[in-house]
Amino acid sequence: MSEATTALDNLQLHEKDTGSADVQVARLSYRILHLTEHLGMHKKDHSTRRGLLKLVARRRKLLDYLARTENDRYQKVIKALGLRR
Repeated sequence: MSEATTALDNLQLHEKDTGSADVQVARLSYRILHLTEHLGMHKKDHSTRRGLLKLVARRRKLLDYLARTENDRYQKVIKALGLRR
């Protein structure tokens, strides 16, 4: 959790920021990582797979929004989280 917390702290726009698209993408990425690990062990857990796909779609929409409106913040998020695009 320490590296996720560090990435989250770097992306916050202010001290109590929990709702900006940057922070939401970081939190979703952390959840996606853990669900992916879970599905590696439990291959037949289809309800979790569906939830994972919904989270990935939500993250994709937030990233598209950032790329469209604030490209510099988008680049910062991609680099901080190590996402491919």
